[in-house]
This record gives sequence, structure tokens and C-alpha cells, in this order.
Amino acid sequence: MKKRIKLKGRIRTFIKFSIYLGLLLCLVNAALYLIDYRAGILLTCFVIFYFAVTLSLYFYNKPVIMNELVSFATEYGQIQRKLLRELDIPYALLDDTGKVIWSNVAFENVVHQPKGYHKSITGLFPTITRDRLPDNSGLDEAQYELEYEGNEYVAKFKKIPLREMAEHSDMIDADDYNGFLIAVYLFDETALHIALQEVDDQSLAVGMIYLDNYEEALASVEEVRRSLLIALIDRKVNKYISAQDGICKKLEKDKYLIILRKKALAQLRETRFDLLEEVKTVNIGNEMAVTLSIGIGLDGLSYAQNYEFARNAIDLALGRGGDQAVLKTPESITYYGGKSQQVEKNTRVKARVKAHALREIITSKDRVIVMGHRMPDVDSFGAAVGIYRIAQALGRKAHIVLNDVTTSIQPMVALFKNHPEYDGDMILNSQQAIEVAGSNTVLVVVDVNKPSITECPDLLRFCKSIVVLDHHRQGTETIENATLSYVEPYASSTCEMVSEILQYTYDNIKMRTEEADCMYSGIMIDTNNFLSKTGVRTFEAAAFLRRNGADVTRVRKLFREDALEYKARADAVSQAEIYKQCFAISVCTADDLPSPTVIGAQAANELLNIKGIKASFVLTDYQGKIYVSARSIDEINVQIIMERMGGGGHMNIAACQMEGTGLAEAIGVLKRTIDHMLENGEI
Repeated sequence: MKKRIKLKGRIRTFIKFSIYLGLLLCLVNAALYLIDYRAGILLTCFVIFYFAVTLSLYFYNKPVIMNELVSFATEYGQIQRKLLRELDIPYALLDDTGKVIWSNVAFENVVHQPKGYHKSITGLFPTITRDRLPDNSGLDEAQYELEYEGNEYVAKFKKIPLREMAEHSDMIDADDYNGFLIAVYLFDETALHIALQEVDDQSLAVGMIYLDNYEEALASVEEVRRSLLIALIDRKVNKYISAQDGICKKLEKDKYLIILRKKALAQLRETRFDLLEEVKTVNIGNEMAVTLSIGIGLDGLSYAQNYEFARNAIDLALGRGGDQAVLKTPESITYYGGKSQQVEKNTRVKARVKAHALREIITSKDRVIVMGHRMPDVDSFGAAVGIYRIAQALGRKAHIVLNDVTTSIQPMVALFKNHPEYDGDMILNSQQAIEVAGSNTVLVVVDVNKPSITECPDLLRFCKSIVVLDHHRQGTETIENATLSYVEPYASSTCEMVSEILQYTYDNIKMRTEEADCMYSGIMIDTNNFLSKTGVRTFEAAAFLRRNGADVTRVRKLFREDALEYKARADAVSQAEIYKQCFAISVCTADDLPSPTVIGAQAANELLNIKGIKASFVLTDYQGKIYVSARSIDEINVQIIMERMGGGGHMNIAACQMEGTGLAEAIGVLKRTIDHMLENGEI
């Protein structure tokens, strides 16, 4: 940078104007010699005198003018400096390294530093590192939110090139002015954030509370004491909501509408909606504990949208088995509770209604396509066969979508292939199913309600009429716009549900022994030989299938395994690690077997036979993914554990898949998930 100040622009022209005028006079003098010699000599004398006076004045007055200009600029700069020093907005100048070179009083008061603080801005605000500042790479401005001593600020950074500063000056030449400064402004938005937070805290949330087992609980108590039971439940619910300054209105005998402030809802979330546990303590001799479900809508654009969120949330809570709270916002769905096993309902009214609706849908179409989930199991294929029989009985063409035949269903698939009583196109792959699908086709999805893991997700777009039959608890991802949805988590298996529907869809329906064996197998496998999740309706469905030709001996022979599979399962059981004294974690290394995930699931079931084990997890590395099979008996809800890891399922039977993860890392993720959920009391 040059020390000598150079003039430029209009002021330079003004000061040198007399010299430029003298040069013009010289040209006139030269031309005058051609006209009159004596006049030229006279003008020459005048030009010499003019230059003498002009140059004398120029060299004499230039320093005076420069001093006056510098004095004015200094005084003007002092005024600007004073205004900036006293500016109410905290303001500072940084060099290109982020070092503070000047700051005003407001900035010094904010950071509590004396005048003359010349250290890096990072020392004041650690989050503002040098790489986040404007630089020569093209970033001219930056804005960040930061917190300092309890106050919240918006910090704006702007690059100020020195060349541009010089170009705007009428005095200084910018040729050698390189580099830049950084101006930083701090805007205190603490009061604004407090006001916005207060407004947000006072916003209303809409909720709904449903009693899950109202009729069953009343039936378990004496008639004269039923009104007392109802009164105690009402008091418990009303007291709980009133304690949070909320409104609770009973809509029906087992339904409540609640309105809460968002701030109060935050307290309920901290206690994880302990009303779910409190209502179970109501006992006046009833054999069955009362459970309830809570659905809450929050952060909608209007109260009506919050109410719609609440309705969706309560549907999710009931669809997942009840005894839990579901909080739905535009961005996410959060689940709380869900530790109780849902009680089986003895009435078949719902099954009959769904069966009649299914019959109406199928008879209105020409073709039926049935599909389950990827890597289908016995329950999925058995339920598909049951729907196939319904479609055939109603005179409709039916197909089952099946891409990969796993070892678990291979014996059953062999019963139908090349069988003279069944069409050759009974079983299709995904591409063939898409080709035959059309507007006059009904798609029945069995044993799954997550579209991403269906056998052919594209079919959901090609078919307008969709029916969902499943016994898994619903999660965030569900099949939308289903014409008919029948999801019952209390059911032991989808085959049980389809068996009930079969009895109401068509009078005196006739099943073939192969079909009855498949459906009986689905119930038997999902209940672990009728040891888990079995109820009265489970045995009634099994009895119906036995009457229609299912044979226990044939089914048992279908599922005999070879020695390698048996050894692989035994190895997984023998290598199990007992974690936290009640969780069994093992790895299934059945690389040479066609369906190692099935072996892993079987090993998880076997581990539950160990005394003291509350839940078992078996991990299988197969086709680049880690498959986790989770099982429990009654104390641990493995579904919420698997949901936390991206999967789902039942309270006692669940699973998940992990991509891009090794076995050791997957085990670490599982253990950290268990630890976190134990600390928070979620399991």
C-alpha cells in the first residue's frame, strides 16, 4: 500500500484545470504566429507570465488544499466513528483472519470486554470458527444463530473489500488496495424468541382417549358395581387432564375429547403419559385391568387439522393394540407405552362385517391378485392361499404374487405347482402380476401393512382397489387409500383372520386339503405350535381348518428340517450372549443354507426357553443386509425395540433389517438401543 495520497476524480481535475488551460493557450499562441508575428510575441509574454503565476499558486496552494481535505475527511470520519461507537446495534470490524480490530460500545457491553479488545471472534463465540467467516472463496455474507450468556443473537457477517472502499473515494487511488475487512452485527432476538415460545406454549393440542377393553372390563365385574368402576375411571381421567389445566369432555361411554396447551402436553411427555399405568390401578374386583389409548394432534395449521391428527393418532394407537399414546404432528409420529398385551375379543361381529365387505369388493371386480411381504413366510403364503380360495369360490380369477420361494414355504408351494386342479398362472412373479393388473383388479395384501416391504410395491400404484389383511401392529408407514383395511393385532396370525373370513364370505365353502394344510401351518408357525399368542378364536380357526381337511401329521412332515439347518440353529443357541442378565443376543451363521433368516427366527424362539430370558435377538447376515429376529414371552415389548431400529412387528414377535452395517456394529446398535430404552423406562 502506498503512503503518498493520490488525488483522482473531479477534485484532481479542478486543481489542475488552470494548467490544462495554459496548455490550450500555448496552442492558440502557436496559431497566432501564423497570422501576426508581433501579436504572437505579445501573447507569448502573457503565456510565460500566466504559467509563472499559475505554477506558483499550484505548488503553494496544493499542500494547503490537501491539508484541508485531509482535515475534513478526518473530522467527517471522527463523526462517523462517534456515531458507530454510540450505535445501539452491537457492531465490530474484523480483519480477514477473524481478529477484532474495532468495536462499538454496544458490542463491548454485550461481550463484556474493554475497549481495545483485539482477539479472535472465536474466543467470544466458539461456534464461529474461521471457516464459517466470509472469505476470498466467494462467500460474501453469512448469518448464524448463536447463544451468549443466556441471550440469543443473530450474527450477520459481511465482507467489505478495501478496493471497493477506495473506489468510492474522490481522493484515494484504489490500485494497490487489496484485502478485505469483515463487518459483524449482533441482533438480540431473545425477547422475540421468548414471545414466540410463549405463543407456541399456549397453542392448543387436541386429543382423544378411548378405553380399549370397556365392555370386557365391565363384564368381569358384578353388575351392581359397574357404575362405580365407570365413575372411578371417569374421575381418574378427568383429574389427570384437569391437573394440566386442560379440558376433558366425555363423548361416549368409552370415549373422551381432551384439549390441552402445548406447554402442558410437554409435561405429559416427560412423564411418558403415566395415565396409561394409573388407569390400570382402578380395581374394584374386576378380573381384567382397564387399559386406554390416547391420540393427540399437535402443530397443525388449524384446530380442525389438529383434530384430524388426533383421529389418525388414536386409530394408530388402537391398530397397534391399544394401551399406548400416539402423538402426531405434521413432521413425525411418536409412540409412548404399548407394554400390555391386547386382550382377544370374543365377538366375531367385526370379522363378519369385514368378510361381507370383502365379498362385495371381490364380486365387483374381474380379477384378484394376492401378495404378502418380501421373503414370505408360512403365514403369508397360507393367508394368500385362503384369499385365493375365496376368489375361486366367488368365481373370480385369482393369482398369488411370489418372487422368491424360501425354504420355509417351498414344501407348500410344491403342493400347488403342477397340480391338475390349479391353474398354471396361480403363482406369478412381480413383473407378470403388473402385466395382468388393471383397473378391474382388486389387490389383497396379506400379513403386512408397510408398503415398502410388500412383495411388489409397484402393484399398489397399478390397482385402485386395495384390501389389507394383517395382524401386525401398524407403524408410521402404512398402505394409504385402502378400500378395506382389517388389521387386528390381537390375532395370532393372518391365517387365523382369513379362516374366520372364509366362514362368512361364502356359505358352506369347500376347501382342498392342500389349502387347509397351508393355513393350519401358518397358525401353527406363528403361534410356535400354539404356545404363544393363542386365544379361543385361534383354536376355533384351527378347528375349522381341521374340519376342512387339515392334517396335523402332514403339516408336521412339511416342516421337518435337514441336519444342516438343525445344526445351524443349535450353533446360534449355543453361542448366545446373555446381556443385562435377561436379554439373549446371538448370531446365526448359516451361510451355506438357502434361507438363514428362517433359521435365525427359529433360534430366537429357542432362546426363550432359557430360564430368566425375557427377550431374544438373533442377527443374520444375508444378501448384504443384517436381519434381526426379536422374540419375547410377555414382559418385554420387542416391537418398540425393533421400531426404534427401523423395523416393527408384534409385541412378542418383531424384526428389522439393517443395511450398510456389519454384524459387530449391528450388535452395538442393538445394545445401545436396549440401554437407552431401559434408562428411559420404555421397556
